Amino acid sequence: MYSFRIVALLTLCFQILHAQELKIIVKNQNDQRIGQANISINQKNVGYADENGILIKDLSQFQAPYRIQASYIGYVTATRVIDKANLQDSLVLVLNGRNNLDEVIVTAGRKPEHISTVPSSISILNEQEIQAQSQINNNLSNILGATIPGLGPATNKATNSGQTLRGRAVLVLIDGIPQSTPLMNGSRDIRTIDPNVIERVEVIKGATSIYGNGSAGGIINYITRKSPENGKVINGTSSIRSGINPFHAGETAGYKFSQLLYGRKKRFSYTLSASIDYTGLQRDADGMPLGQTDGLSNSYQNNGFVKLGYDFDSTSSITAWYNYYNSTQHAKYISQTGKYDQSPTIGIKGEDPGKPTGTPYNHNAMINYSKTGIWGNHSLQATLYYNTFRSMNRYVASGTAWYGPGQTQINSEKKGLRLNLNSPFQLFRSPAEVTYGLDVLNDVTDQNLTDGRVYIPYMDMLNVAPYAQLRIDFIENLILKAGARYENATVTINDFNTIATGPGNEGSTAVTGGKIPYKGTTFNAGLRYNKYAFFNPFISFSQGFAINELGRIVRRATDNDLDSIKTDPVITNNYEIGFSSHYRFFNLTASYYYSSSKMGVELVDVGGYLMAQRLPEVVQGFELAIDAKLHPMWTLGGTYAFVEGKSEQEDGSKTYLNGSRIAPPKATAYLYFTPNNKLNLQLHWLYTGARDRFDANDQGIFKNSEGSVEPISLLNLSGSYRFNAQWSLGLGVENLLNKDYYPVVSQYRALDPEYVKGTGMNASVTVNYQF
Repeated sequence: MYSFRIVALLTLCFQILHAQELKIIVKNQNDQRIGQANISINQKNVGYADENGILIKDLSQFQAPYRIQASYIGYVTATRVIDKANLQDSLVLVLNGRNNLDEVIVTAGRKPEHISTVPSSISILNEQEIQAQSQINNNLSNILGATIPGLGPATNKATNSGQTLRGRAVLVLIDGIPQSTPLMNGSRDIRTIDPNVIERVEVIKGATSIYGNGSAGGIINYITRKSPENGKVINGTSSIRSGINPFHAGETAGYKFSQLLYGRKKRFSYTLSASIDYTGLQRDADGMPLGQTDGLSNSYQNNGFVKLGYDFDSTSSITAWYNYYNSTQHAKYISQTGKYDQSPTIGIKGEDPGKPTGTPYNHNAMINYSKTGIWGNHSLQATLYYNTFRSMNRYVASGTAWYGPGQTQINSEKKGLRLNLNSPFQLFRSPAEVTYGLDVLNDVTDQNLTDGRVYIPYMDMLNVAPYAQLRIDFIENLILKAGARYENATVTINDFNTIATGPGNEGSTAVTGGKIPYKGTTFNAGLRYNKYAFFNPFISFSQGFAINELGRIVRRATDNDLDSIKTDPVITNNYEIGFSSHYRFFNLTASYYYSSSKMGVELVDVGGYLMAQRLPEVVQGFELAIDAKLHPMWTLGGTYAFVEGKSEQEDGSKTYLNGSRIAPPKATAYLYFTPNNKLNLQLHWLYTGARDRFDANDQGIFKNSEGSVEPISLLNLSGSYRFNAQWSLGLGVENLLNKDYYPVVSQYRALDPEYVKGTGMNASVTVNYQF
């Protein structure tokens, strides 16, 4: 027995002495690290590089010579053959080919991974596409509405109310920091940062709980800029933009000044950005000023951003950033209410007695620490974040929910911690990894009137959510992903009085506070087979967790006990099947989804008030996206998205979900012309179809959000010309044909004050100087 132990000990010591660890580093031709590159040794798949492009392997289990390969979609596979004589501690493999780093996503699985390995529908808007769309319209709601299949069309307002993703609520993030206010939705979460600060936008479609509460329809994550690894100490772009309605120019002039600075010196990197943006008076195709209800006329947008990074070594770094955003309307016109389906609400000279509407402030701060190579190939990310946000609604001379005039504002403060670990391992000789961690979020939201009256009391939510995501490559190119997340949230509300509806505190109810628990476990699973570029299919199931807009229920409490208004969370089940295809110059993606919830939430018109209706729901639809590089000068593409939804009433009948949830069919098309490396022209077409699901009453009046929608067809143009390495000129024309139309939201809302036309032609010119 003792001799056996001695032999085993000597064998272990021999293995340790003769172990040969090799650090494999994968880069592209621009010296940028490639995370998630697939690495094989002697034709055996041994795993994936981490987010820093590094994989450390023990070569003692392989026979020399060692044939080491690194591959990544969009690049030529790199191969090196080495033997023991020339073996060193590290090996650098350089992949040549087109740079597809914009296809690496960090949102879907909380770690960098290639889009072709994720069993979900994903849209990525890269920096070039953001800049082209920003030249047409600098409003993020418009940019995303015109480019992302499944996302509802833009409202041309300061709010994105009704701009759902696949018929359900979307969770908006900035680098993972939640901007949405699900406890009381102010619908100002899409416009929370200047597009100039964004490196790319990642849109994960379908219910997912990977980031917690509020993503029944999916996630929009703005990934902020960072300084490139091979950049100089000081780089920058200075931009001046001017816009105007060329047919009816009076008071329509707008401008934007922006300055971007970034650089890197040794281990330190920085990015700084500041912008001032003013939108002039908006006029329709006939030159009439638009109605001012939640409008953007005479509005200012200000943004300041700073990001600092420090690399301790090749395996660990720390990043901290802060962003300030402000968007408020200083209206010189007020609304003259029209008549729905007859005459539009227009703007007339006047002063709004209330405070400027919009987003008075939105502060975001984050500090992130990442470390790879812990206990081998394990990695850690720890993030602390803070967000405080205010949404200012318009002043009303006579409130429908309270006595007298007033103006409400939604206030939200979030503090959060995200711990994210990744551990690779082998499972039956198949590469595998598990990503796991813990999210802690404290969200305090309330709504009050500017005169001090409380409309919704403080709702203090503490949510603690552990999660785990597993990835296994069962056979070559067949990827299984599965995971679970447990939500444990509690909303605390102190004693409060509902707002009075008449003089002398008439209609106010004293409500005893308490705690409202929300608990639930959500699951996801999916398969993707990515061996062939011409057919890359996936199938998936995922669940989303959302707390119903609790504020709407609390503010209409009629009982004096909070226990009587406790609500269940919305658990959404999303089933999806789809594929992507790349063949020569041709790309195609397609997907079909089916989404159900036993207790959904739809805001319906009950006696003139929008009330939350909790009924079983089914939403389903499909999406297509196609593009083809017909010639080095010409690229043609387009998208189509269709969604429909119904709820099941208590008597078993099924009724359509209204326009605040379900958008009409949407199609886009684009034509790019690039004759040389200086000139680029892009023609964009946006089409929204008809949706007529509801009947008017005997007086011909539709309920709120049940109006019929007629088709809309718009053309936009963007272009750029580079004079030299420093100077370039940009051109954008919105509504190129100066079409007269009513936006989708104006049609389905079926309300006289909101029956506002869309903007006529608006042209802009931008001068850029790079250094």
